[in-house]
Amino acid sequence: MYRYDEFDAAFVRERTAQFAGQVKRRLAGELNEDQFRIHRLMNGVYLQLHAYMLRIAIPYGTLSPRQMRKLAFIARRYDRNYGHFTTRQNLQFNWPALSDVPDILAHLAEVEMHAIQTSGNCIRNVTADHFAGAAADEADDPRPHAEILRQWSSIHPEFTFLPRKFKLALTGAANDRAAIQAHDIGLHLTTNAKGEKGFIVYVGGGQGRTPMVAKKIRDFLPEADLLAYVTAIVRVYNLEGRRDNKYKARIKILVHEKGLEAMRGAVEAEFAAMPRGELTLPAGEIERIRAYFAMPPLAARPARSEALLARRAKDAAFAAFVDNNVAAHKAAGHGIVTISLKAIGEIPGDATAEQMEAVADLAEKYGHSEIRVSHEQNLVLPHVALDDLPAVYDGLAAHGLATANAGLISDIIACPGMDYCSLATARSIPVAQRVSRRFGDPARAREIGAMKLKISGCINACGHHHVGHIGILGLERKGVETYQLTLGGSADETCAVGDITGPGFSYEDIVDAVETVVDAYVELRANPSEDFLTAYRRVGMAPFKKALYDRDKGADI
Repeated sequence: MYRYDEFDAAFVRERTAQFAGQVKRRLAGELNEDQFRIHRLMNGVYLQLHAYMLRIAIPYGTLSPRQMRKLAFIARRYDRNYGHFTTRQNLQFNWPALSDVPDILAHLAEVEMHAIQTSGNCIRNVTADHFAGAAADEADDPRPHAEILRQWSSIHPEFTFLPRKFKLALTGAANDRAAIQAHDIGLHLTTNAKGEKGFIVYVGGGQGRTPMVAKKIRDFLPEADLLAYVTAIVRVYNLEGRRDNKYKARIKILVHEKGLEAMRGAVEAEFAAMPRGELTLPAGEIERIRAYFAMPPLAARPARSEALLARRAKDAAFAAFVDNNVAAHKAAGHGIVTISLKAIGEIPGDATAEQMEAVADLAEKYGHSEIRVSHEQNLVLPHVALDDLPAVYDGLAAHGLATANAGLISDIIACPGMDYCSLATARSIPVAQRVSRRFGDPARAREIGAMKLKISGCINACGHHHVGHIGILGLERKGVETYQLTLGGSADETCAVGDITGPGFSYEDIVDAVETVVDAYVELRANPSEDFLTAYRRVGMAPFKKALYDRDKGADI
């Protein structure tokens, strides 16, 4: 895990003190809200429906127990005893008093954390595969490069005021768990035929009112050229991206309007014009950063755990947890544990202070002091011995964190919606809770199988509904909440934007509509092992539309 150097520490302290002065001026009336807005956004402070919200950066989703305990402390002292983990691998506090924000930032600085560039038209928190460095299917760990990009992008003088916000994501595995093709720049760390490390580069992905899948702009970028090439992309965007219309200001619109080949030509020309060596990554610097992310010293263990098998044989709930929430680790005798923040009927992504502290304790005792935040709004212990899984499970269960639904239909991504967000046009959280309860029976969820259900409360798509197997978009129609369904979206290596089924559904009918889709899928699939996405791509929209818009189904036609 990366540790701040002297520059990092000084930079965060100075920024915290600077913002404290800006807050003081706002509270004294020396700055009005419009004047204060640019300052607060550059420091992660939003003005939502009921209060200010503070968004804290968790670069590439990696946390230490010490940092998690500090988040718990802030939740308890300055908020309402909980925090909300987001699809950007960040954490939001929804109820801080503005007068307390400087103190919160000072507490964060004590544990090498901050809220810089979690908002505004800049390069946002760099995200990565939440299983990075541990997954059995990973070719290489992308987090060292994510850290290099974090350092490069922090208060970058050229890219502080871009046409619009800008997001980067990295993966090092064939199975894309970082949704890189749904980002402005997506980077897939790989090795070429010569054994050289480098990146497949995607550009122009994004969601919102004009969802687009990123285009491949480079088949292979040498590792040493990472910063130079990313600089070239962002520079072209900064110069040519639209500033006259915020709805057309993202790089995806530039790529679409310019065309991939013209965009590639502009980026390659900018890249070629850079003085050689100006942004070339020295091998020694790459290795220095990589050393921070070395695998912890895992004890040699047999691949088969007798303790796990014995507990599994007598405890069905534990067996379900292992099946759904434990993924293969690259080291024998170990697993990757997903901690679901989607207990049936609860708010997706929320964790209480007590739950955060429990996770910190378990990470310290059984997980080599490492915690991850996933873009699916869950937590992860990436390095757990299989022999320790019974103890980890018991520790999680004692705090309501052992729900065995990772990857199932109740493992829902949802934005805060109209309960908190001033941009939202419909509620997200109550819909997620109702769907979760409807499919809360574990046996039924397992029968349905892998399912990505995602909910957004407005067209900005913070709940990633466009790339959900089933997506729900809440809209306002003549003063009434209406929910639009999309099917067939995907955020993985087969990234796709979902298809709209047709007319929307009322708040009362949307959960029934989801159940109709699920029931139709179960009937249509070729066999119980055919997942929803495969079945949908085989049969298409027609049978689902027929099931949904039968007038007896309650559709709002």
